[in-house]
Amino acid sequence: MEESLIEKIQNGMTGFSKKQKNIAKYIIEHYDKAAFMTASKLGSAIGVSESTVVRFAAEIGYEGYPKMQRALAEMVRTKLTSVQRIEVASDRLGDADLANTVFESDIDKIRMTMEELDHNAFDKAVDAIIAAKRIFILGVRSSASLASFIGFYFTQMFDDVRQIRTSSTAEVFEQMIRMEPDDVLIGISFPRYSSRTVKAMQYAHKKGATTIGITDSMLSPLASAASHVLVAKSDMASFVDSLVAPLSVINALIVAVGMRKSVELTDAFNRLESVWEEYQVYEKQAL
Repeated sequence: MEESLIEKIQNGMTGFSKKQKNIAKYIIEHYDKAAFMTASKLGSAIGVSESTVVRFAAEIGYEGYPKMQRALAEMVRTKLTSVQRIEVASDRLGDADLANTVFESDIDKIRMTMEELDHNAFDKAVDAIIAAKRIFILGVRSSASLASFIGFYFTQMFDDVRQIRTSSTAEVFEQMIRMEPDDVLIGISFPRYSSRTVKAMQYAHKKGATTIGITDSMLSPLASAASHVLVAKSDMASFVDSLVAPLSVINALIVAVGMRKSVELTDAFNRLESVWEEYQVYEKQAL
């Protein structure tokens, strides 16, 4: 198993210079803040130059400071409490233009997701969804909105879609008790990961169903129980999770499934349009 960033620091401590030891000590003691600092800002906090910080990253085996920073951020995001998130956000954002900073961060997450998406896993997920007898969808807490979004569209596209709505772990299993190998479970969770979603994925996997995990990393606890993993980068501007990139992946998934079912989908929406018109579901807009 690959060493974590902290393990690399601890294992190399005896060979570090005095300045490198100061960097190592700061990272270990203030990992929640260090993960979101630029090399320049980290150097200023410690009292060393930016170049010293960059050389430290190379010393412990990273190809540049951004790679070390990303490794640290991946490690700490699951450990930050809401209070710590607020504190980190205060350090990160300062007096910056908040709207533009959040927009730029979201754009960056979408770009990273697009570049790193496993297209083979994506295609297999689409195949599994189309072939499924029943589709189960689970996302809780902040991921519940994503589950509702995909559930809304899949309900219009498939005959048997079940969005698991629950306030306890027991209720999750009660709604999954008849799950079979030709069913699919789509589990959605991002840091801090929901134990209910993880347990549901593990249960579905044991039942032989196809499991699709939509999460932020292959290191996510969802990944080990997923037949197919769709990675979407997430981040927090404060205590709020950024789910823009996950929503883009879900949009792509819905569109890909819809394209494969275009004939059936056209017929279904023609019938829906008639119902919407008859019962005045939507307001009519004057031309």
